[in-house]
Amino acid sequence: MNSGLRADMFAGGLGDRGSTDPETTTEPMMRTRQATTTLKDQPISVRGKLAAAWTSFMFLYAYVDILNFFTPGVIEDILDGRVFEFDLSQAFSTTALSLVAVPILMVVLSMTLPAGANRIANLIVASLYVPVSAFNVVGESWTYFYGLGVALEVILLALILRYAWTWPRTASSATMATSPDRETVRAQ
Repeated sequence: MNSGLRADMFAGGLGDRGSTDPETTTEPMMRTRQATTTLKDQPISVRGKLAAAWTSFMFLYAYVDILNFFTPGVIEDILDGRVFEFDLSQAFSTTALSLVAVPILMVVLSMTLPAGANRIANLIVASLYVPVSAFNVVGESWTYFYGLGVALEVILLALILRYAWTWPRTASSATMATSPDRETVRAQ
């Protein structure tokens, strides 16, 4: 089936556009506008929200570190074997990798852990990463840059805490078995 302006013109009875014969040429038909349809919002599971928030957190975490390389003196300090106040060593690198690996793994764990364990893991890890994120601004001269980075990270951690804390619950089967449903109560 053809679509588009040309197909609509022929379907609307315009005939051949090049014709000069008054019997085969007609004026274009007025088309009425179709009512616009509203996009349907699909519900997002708590797991999806948590995974998305951890992913966003990791992008911010990584980009703050990457953009930090453009801060004057940082590269020179790294070449001299220092990051912030720490000597570059295997212990430092292992600790840094561990600090980054936990939120990275939370993306996967948020999608795969059972609901109860998922909720607890997100509450604990997000709570622990608020001070970890805040530590990044300590002693830095670029307070606007680090302040914005930390503020955005903490907002995402607060969202994670909210999503995990307000995880929807279902009534237990024991409660459902002993309590009458609405229809039974209405009938009585």
